[in-house]
Amino acid sequence: MTFDAPTIDYAGLSPIIALTAGLVVIVLAAVFDRVKRFGPGLALLTYAVTAGCLIWQWNADLDLVSGALRIDGLAVTLSLLAVIAAAVSVLLAIGDPSETQAGRSDWLALLTGSLLGMVILAQATSMLTFFVGLELLSIPLYALCGTNLRRRESLESGLKYLIVGSVGSATLLYGLAMIYGASGATGFQAIADGLQAGDGMLSDSLTLVGVGLVAVGLAFKVSIAPFHQWTPDVYQGAPTPVTAFMAVATKAAAFAVFIRFFLVALGPLADQWDVMLAALAALSIVVGNVGALAQTSLKRMLGYSGIAQAGYMLAGIVTATQAGVDALVFYLSAYVAMNVAAFAVVVIRERQTGFSDDISTLRGLGREKPLLAWPLTIAMLALAGLPPTAGFIGKLYLIEALIDDDWTWLAVMIAIGTMISLGYYLRVVAALWMSPAGEAEGDAAIDTASLPPQIAGAQADPFEDPGADRRWYLVAPALIAMAAALFFGVIPQPLVDFAQHAGDALSVWVP
Repeated sequence: MTFDAPTIDYAGLSPIIALTAGLVVIVLAAVFDRVKRFGPGLALLTYAVTAGCLIWQWNADLDLVSGALRIDGLAVTLSLLAVIAAAVSVLLAIGDPSETQAGRSDWLALLTGSLLGMVILAQATSMLTFFVGLELLSIPLYALCGTNLRRRESLESGLKYLIVGSVGSATLLYGLAMIYGASGATGFQAIADGLQAGDGMLSDSLTLVGVGLVAVGLAFKVSIAPFHQWTPDVYQGAPTPVTAFMAVATKAAAFAVFIRFFLVALGPLADQWDVMLAALAALSIVVGNVGALAQTSLKRMLGYSGIAQAGYMLAGIVTATQAGVDALVFYLSAYVAMNVAAFAVVVIRERQTGFSDDISTLRGLGREKPLLAWPLTIAMLALAGLPPTAGFIGKLYLIEALIDDDWTWLAVMIAIGTMISLGYYLRVVAALWMSPAGEAEGDAAIDTASLPPQIAGAQADPFEDPGADRRWYLVAPALIAMAAALFFGVIPQPLVDFAQHAGDALSVWVP
């Protein structure tokens, strides 16, 4: 008997190796007082090296570690989006109480660990790496949501996310077990082959229930209604740099595996699951947009907005075509710019107003601080899908892909959702430019006397920073994201090529 070690392509694995090495360095930096102050620099250097490795593998198209992972256009493009979101979150977290109270190196290590899970998830082509990547993504996020130890809402959001996320993971794992039982395989392509080879397995109840449970598990992760209940509370309660990371990067990684699993592993079952996903997309569009209308918290409103946006993106998978995948990746890329611009402004205003995210704190901001008002204005217009922004072009591509594949009714749902969304996006714009200046009460804080001594005595930065709008590391992400949202709305071709690079990776399996 001979043992053959699996062939390992270290160039293909270089993004994962870079992130893992950087994570180790960040953790070790906590031991040395003189080094841990450079934690953000170490994290940004790690992400820059990871992005360089991803770009180095831009044209790669190969299996890694005996088919457990795959580096291709889909993995590279969506991993890059997650890396960008992580880098922005590091900048937004500088000086944030959550980073100080949790420990800078610990906070950055949790963020980097979650990003590592996202990169693994984007490359996963086996149910084993699929689940490992998903849990590596999720568990650090549970802790990050509760890192602002002096805010009741932060601790509550971490607990809620942990409970609901655990239910979603258990549901997903149960569905994967059923699909394994039906196909006898764990690799995505092997699952498709096993289902086609099995006598009647394409319509067997074991297979269909498994598909449903996997869809539910992933719906929990990307905030698709009716499995969205955790989203508004967690978005509002979590530290805003964490919310920004969670809103963008989690969707990028989860939709990467959503695309790969449903279009490759479950491709032979497309006629069985497309209606189910279409119904979830339509429901998510309605629930997200209607729920956002009554919100006074900007972060909570963006949470409901994220539910609706997830419905738009899910519509790209419903088509089960390369055009749908291209439109989804384009819209997801634009979504990164929209949300970075919005959350960067939220971070600045929270620090200036004593950590209040009420929409009323934005009154008169257009006249007082136009440098902050314009990024948030463009972000709202882009999320609403108005020209000349990348959000408009993204929705146009999604609608075109749906109509070409005879999903006209779902395209109409996107148009209706867009009209409803104007009611709350334009309300924010009106507060910025058409309302007199005003102030809202700050969020309730925990009485430090009721906290354990090690927490109550933790050294924290001041809760108010009137000069936050002069911090380049807070303002620069907002301005760059605003410029990107406008640039790709006027000249979309570079982003179209970026999205098509992801879709081309699936050309073997998807028409």
